[in-house]
Order: sequence, then C-alpha cells, then structure tokens
Amino acid sequence: MDRYARWNALLELLTETGRVSVEDASVRLDVSQATIRRDFDQLAQQQMITRTRGGAVANGVSYDLPLRYKSAKHSAEKQRIGEAAAGLVTPGTVVGLNGGTTVTEVARALAVRPDLNTGGEGSQLTVVTNALNIANELLVRSRMKIVVAGGVVRPQSFEVVGPLGGALLNEVTLDIVLLGVDALDVELGAASHHEGEAAMNSLMVARAKRVVVIADSSKLGGHAFARICPITRVDTLVTDSGAPPTTVAAFREAGVTVICA
Repeated sequence: MDRYARWNALLELLTETGRVSVEDASVRLDVSQATIRRDFDQLAQQQMITRTRGGAVANGVSYDLPLRYKSAKHSAEKQRIGEAAAGLVTPGTVVGLNGGTTVTEVARALAVRPDLNTGGEGSQLTVVTNALNIANELLVRSRMKIVVAGGVVRPQSFEVVGPLGGALLNEVTLDIVLLGVDALDVELGAASHHEGEAAMNSLMVARAKRVVVIADSSKLGGHAFARICPITRVDTLVTDSGAPPTTVAAFREAGVTVICA
C-alpha cells in the first residue's frame, strides 16, 4: 500500500470512528507503528487530523475528503467505468464533464482515444468542464478544444463553482454530459454533497441533450445533501459489475439504460 492509499484509509477510518490509535491503525493497515506515526504527523501538518498522545482524532474530516486522498478508493472499478463511459462519446461532439475521481478516469480514457484526437475537420472534440484537474488531464495529452467555466475553486474537488461559471454554462449546448455524482437513487435522483457543485452540475444537465451518470456501485441507492436532477433526467448510468442486480433492475424500470463495466 503506497502512502496516498494509506492516508486515504486512515482518513476514512477517522471519518467512521472519530478517533484511532497508532496501534489499531497499524493492525488494520498491516504496516509498522513507525509508519503510522509518520503518516499521522504528515496529515496533522496539513491540518487534516489532530494528533493525540498515541493516536489521532478527526479534525473536520468528513465524506468530502480532498480529491487527492480519494483516488485509491474503488480505483479498478473507476478505471473500467471511465473506459466504458468514454466509449459513449463520438467525434465532433460537445461533451460536458464535471469533477471527481471517476470522471478523471473518463477524461484519461478520452485523451488516449485516437479517433478523438486526429484534429481532422469535424472530428475535434469540444470539452466543457468546471474542474481544473479535468482540463489539465486533457490539455497535456490531447488535441481537444477545452472550455473551462470560471468561478471559485473548491480545493477538495478542484471544481469551480459560483455565478461566473453559471453564466458561461447558460450560453452553451452540450451533446452529452458525463456526470460524476456522490449519490444516485431511483426516488431521490442524482445528488452531490456540496450545494455549489450541485448547482453547476444541474446547469450542465439542463444544457445537455443526453445525460450519463458515472457512479461506482458504492454510490447507488445512497443520498447526499444537494440534488442535481431527478432520475427522469438521467438517460444512462455507467457503473461497475458490483452493483446489486435488484438495484440495476430498479434503475432500468425507471427508464435508465444501465451499463455495468
């Protein structure tokens, strides 16, 4: 387990328990106590946790962990989902992408598709995004046209929120939006933990001809604070093979095409 995977595991553990000792963390992660002490010290320096005698306590850590600490969670599933979702994009279209680890995998899969990067007439892909890391992934590895919404950057997700970005989104039309969410439920629809991100995502949905939700199976059937859109607005769900058959059946019954990668 590399350092960032350990940090992610420690932060998730603190989110669940509020407090953890060096000894307990060492046993759970199967690493030495010296390694755990170093991890705790480094996380405390970044104000992610508070060190205590013999352990650490949560310091405002919640479900909204910074993106760089989420990357190791469900990584294999997210890569498969990203490849499957990227396969839904055709050359010459306008694609909306928000932020998050799963959408990052979508961007990486789009960047290496040769048919989207030829630069030929009518084949260039236009990507509209409110996530700085998504724009960077595509800029350094592709020949796509990248349009970035303005506003205030959230350091947890690298997403831009606020009325400045909304003004841009109101002036564009998207052929397809590939939307990462924090939760997707048949009754409650798609949702985000942060109201600013939900508002931007809702605008993308409103401007899109086709809405594809990107979510690993851990997010299905859950709920989050701010709604993005109702389930009736979702055309396709791309998830992983770990999604329960009953959950998949419920989404299909609601009229959503489900792709299990």
